[in-house]
Amino acid sequence: MRQLSHQNERPVMEKPSPSEMLVLKSLWSQSPLGTREIQERAGTPQGWAYSTTRTLIARMVEKGLIEKGDAHGLAVFAPKATKAQVLSAMIRSFSAQIFDLDEPLPASAFASSPLLDPADIAELERLLAEKPEGDA
Repeated sequence: MRQLSHQNERPVMEKPSPSEMLVLKSLWSQSPLGTREIQERAGTPQGWAYSTTRTLIARMVEKGLIEKGDAHGLAVFAPKATKAQVLSAMIRSFSAQIFDLDEPLPASAFASSPLLDPADIAELERLLAEKPEGDA
């Protein structure tokens, strides 16, 4: 079985759509998952057809949001970035686009989220403290 793992460096990624975020949240809670498992966790509750979920997964692989592996001859998928990495990129974008801020909102603003554990918050704080690539 090919190992799927999170990247340690900050990945360059496109902003996930709301549908892609549902898939990522499923994969962050447990991965790797096959297409049917992703359908059960994210697609069915949203009323997506199985083909919609397959198409979404294929696009997410192309965008570099998730990676494809193999488990016993079945395709499985895992996130390429941690929750904190994705949130950091989204927070930076939101801070700049909405508030015209040069600095992102503090990670402590998200401390009460049930989706983030203390390790996620610590990683998010570290990522937000880093200068974005291209800034000198």
